[in-house]
Amino acid sequence: MDPYIVVLTGLGAIVLLTAWLPMVLRELPLTLPMFCVAIGAAVFAIPNGLGVAPHPQDYLGATERLTEIVVIVALMGAGLKLDKALRTHGWLAWRLLVVAMPLSIAALAASAWLLLPVSAAAAVLLAASIAPTDPVLASDVQVAAPGQGEEDEVRYTLTAEAGLNDGLAFPFVNLALALALAAQTGEPWLGHWLSVDVVWKIAMAGATGWLLGRALGWLTFRLPNRAKLSRTGDGFVALGVMAISYGLAEMAHSYGFLAVFISAVAFRAVERNHRYHEKLHDFVEQLERLLMMILLVLFGGALTSGGLLSGVTWTVAAFALLAIFVIRPAAGWLSLAGCKLDAPERGVIAFFGIRGLGTPYYLAYALGRGTFDQPELLWSCAALVILISVVLHGVTVTPLMRTLDKRRGRRRA
Repeated sequence: MDPYIVVLTGLGAIVLLTAWLPMVLRELPLTLPMFCVAIGAAVFAIPNGLGVAPHPQDYLGATERLTEIVVIVALMGAGLKLDKALRTHGWLAWRLLVVAMPLSIAALAASAWLLLPVSAAAAVLLAASIAPTDPVLASDVQVAAPGQGEEDEVRYTLTAEAGLNDGLAFPFVNLALALALAAQTGEPWLGHWLSVDVVWKIAMAGATGWLLGRALGWLTFRLPNRAKLSRTGDGFVALGVMAISYGLAEMAHSYGFLAVFISAVAFRAVERNHRYHEKLHDFVEQLERLLMMILLVLFGGALTSGGLLSGVTWTVAAFALLAIFVIRPAAGWLSLAGCKLDAPERGVIAFFGIRGLGTPYYLAYALGRGTFDQPELLWSCAALVILISVVLHGVTVTPLMRTLDKRRGRRRA
């Protein structure tokens, strides 16, 4: 059978499932990511089926680019979702970014260095890769589409955190690269890392995203002509905003992920209640679901036939469980100390540090640019963390969020 025909048929099935499955799974304790991973694992496990799924280490360039695309699409969607201004309602998210993420990375790096046979640089890379809340797989705990409401503190905080921390995790990925290079050359790294990777790149990404988002928003909604650009009704305009902001930020040697999210927030702020945002968001969401499903099917196949979990040992399993059940919840809980949230809301925010497709991007990015020991082990450990997160958070998200909503409704009543 012609492989092209097989792939085309499979792509058609994925497109239909992408459209239909969210409706079918809405009332069940299941999520689309769980179903995608299961499909990939089953299909690639069939003897004489699709063959062996590719291991990401063998295709670092393709892994980096494919995951990069789905992450920036998800970041654009997350920025467009926020009905409330980030500067006035995002203070809980900033707590998670400034306190929880560095604490998580430090604890994860220390745990990896103690439990796994890896160097300090590899431990930092693994920690930085699995620390951020994933904007792709966290959609079930995020706010609804523009203008639909459902912007309680829990959903708003998790949406803003997922949008911001993918860019703010990059300094720690670059820290791992700096440590790996210093181990080979002995050159000093701290001053360059602080001044360039932390200060310059974060500031430049934020400025690029904000200026571009405001400028494109003004052209779209405020251009003084008789035919407003917002009347086009074309949802793919969001792709233009996304691609330009990411490209210009990368040209300025800053963080494109952060610039994309900030540009989406700034674009939305120009005319916050305009209905055109719904079209933009709907297009981005559909594209995000399709890309996510394709990549998660490949991820599931790599788990069963590609040897992605071949390096899992008892110490790897212990590290993964520690990361999911102890480190992120504890860091999130501590970062929210003293806030006005009650204990269940605080616990839900701390618990839902979902890991997903951002993790393989960071690993592929760093492994393609630096020399780290035990790359196969890093992939196995990251894959196990993602798998546990997909299953655990997928099973618990619907009942927990529904219980929280009912509790909030009773309290208001």
